[in-house]
Amino acid sequence: MTKQEIEAVFARVRTWPEDRQAYAAFVLLDLEQEEKDGYELTEDDLAALDEAEAEIERGDVASDEEVRAVFDRFRR
Repeated sequence: MTKQEIEAVFARVRTWPEDRQAYAAFVLLDLEQEEKDGYELTEDDLAALDEAEAEIERGDVASDEEVRAVFDRFRR
């Protein structure tokens, strides 16, 4: 997204009702804070990563053909 496109979005946001503008500002401030703090993985995130690693070690992964079929399905 270009700076001009971002400015156009901000211009439209300024026309929204005040409560929607406040919500948009809240979301942007939250994103900004995440950028400063970095993302901290939850216990569920860590468990999912452990399971994914175990699947890879077991060889329980999609074949090249299976991956290609999924991408082809979404390219249509």
